[in-house]
Amino acid sequence: MNKVAAIQMASGPNVNANLLEAKRLIEQAVNSGAGLVILPENFAQMSVKESDKLKIQEQPGDGILQGFLSDQAKQNKIWLIGGTIPLATGNPEKVFSSSLLFDDQGNQVARYDKIHLFDVHLSESNESYHESEIIESGHDIVVAETPFGRLGMAICYDLRFPGLFRRMLDEGVDIISLPSAFTALTGKAHWDILVRARAIENLSFVVAAAQGGFHVSGRETYGDSMIVDPWGTVLDRKLRGAGVVVADIDLERQREIRTNFPVLEHRKIACQLPG
Repeated sequence: MNKVAAIQMASGPNVNANLLEAKRLIEQAVNSGAGLVILPENFAQMSVKESDKLKIQEQPGDGILQGFLSDQAKQNKIWLIGGTIPLATGNPEKVFSSSLLFDDQGNQVARYDKIHLFDVHLSESNESYHESEIIESGHDIVVAETPFGRLGMAICYDLRFPGLFRRMLDEGVDIISLPSAFTALTGKAHWDILVRARAIENLSFVVAAAQGGFHVSGRETYGDSMIVDPWGTVLDRKLRGAGVVVADIDLERQREIRTNFPVLEHRKIACQLPG
């Protein structure tokens, strides 16, 4: 068994302050025995304006945020998923929302660019989000080999698109990372159900690292970071505020479930993403 951790934050607009908080929480996760640590979406900046992402965007392989993630992975001898950071697209008006995986030597070994973008209006709270105005959609499904199992990478709004996770199964996924920043309204309605559903229907572990709290922009994020096993059992969770959840990834238990309950072998309809 191997321990993994999901970090929950309530990030603000100050990048340096957020990095200090992320460092503190990573150290807490390491002290709890975690060898794989996942930061939440937008861990380095939850700004007043979405366009502020353009100001902190980095070229792939270079920059303060990528350097921080590499250093933290190497110094703590952990595998680290850097939530999301904005990476350059070649278009000065848009960035990718990228989740980066670093190994315990500080090397970046995988990158996933968010595919599904959050363009919605929530009439109950009069909130509007238009991620596609700033973020360019990714296209590639990413499943990476790690010491903890085959790791599928997703981000926040991706959670609502089960076809993405079905495609991960074709690449042998064992664990799904899900850095997120769900709104308080949608989180209350759907978060627990969706996270557990993705674990159950794919007989996979889901490690969901969330933003949770009030932000300078006036936005409230739902929190409830959790680690869920392939049977849908919540192994650990944190409802609100900054902190860490930790659990063991037991791949032998997963193999037992998949053998005794071979629902994945009973699929008759293939799922495909457009394009």
